[in-house]
Amino acid sequence: MAERLVGKVAIITGGAAGMGAAEARLFAQEGAAVIIADVVDDDGIAVRDGIREAGGEAEFVHTDVSSEADWEALIASVLDRHGRLNILVNNAGLSSTSQSDEISTEGWRRIMEVNATGVFLGVKHAAAAMRGGGVGGSIVNISSIYGLVGSDGGHPAYHASKAAVRNFSKAMAVRLGPEGIRVNSVHPGFMPPMRSSTGMSEAARARLERAVPLRRTGEVDEVAWGVLFLASDEASYVTGAELAIDGGFVAR
Repeated sequence: MAERLVGKVAIITGGAAGMGAAEARLFAQEGAAVIIADVVDDDGIAVRDGIREAGGEAEFVHTDVSSEADWEALIASVLDRHGRLNILVNNAGLSSTSQSDEISTEGWRRIMEVNATGVFLGVKHAAAAMRGGGVGGSIVNISSIYGLVGSDGGHPAYHASKAAVRNFSKAMAVRLGPEGIRVNSVHPGFMPPMRSSTGMSEAARARLERAVPLRRTGEVDEVAWGVLFLASDEASYVTGAELAIDGGFVAR
């Protein structure tokens, strides 16, 4: 099969680990020039080096997605090096358990700053670059099943931030569609970090898996394949959509 992203330049935030790293590797495998944007330098550089060793094209740029100055510098560096931007995957984010106090106001602010404002800033600056290129582009915003439903665990700001990503994606799909820029959201379900958590008992893990119609947690590569589809020209008539990759959890 022909590589699906040949000639494309893609930024993937949070690309140093987990789903972001899986997306970066897959995008490079499919022919994209990948820019890994993250605050975790050592891991991001390791992902970059692994892609290069496999014959792909990748760079690492230290980026705090909650910083507008960092976004401006990131986009400027990409345009300076490549002359264009075709794809943005807003993958970086804080988890629902990143704040130990589940009613902390500061925790609310920090999660919203990274998960919601970070996505806003990414779309704002990436869309300007795509618009300047005159050929459109694809933006994929990573939300969560908890942007669609509630739960009784973790900081509620996580749910609020991921719901904001969902509807913001739709709003921007409507706004940017006439310029050929597509915007979609992806809603992953339970992934390996939860499955391997030392704080989760076998009984709790079994209950979680029983709640998923496919009776298992997901793999990050399964999310990456969905993101690849939305980023590629195969999804040229898909915008404003939400793709749940969750084993059927939200279909219950």
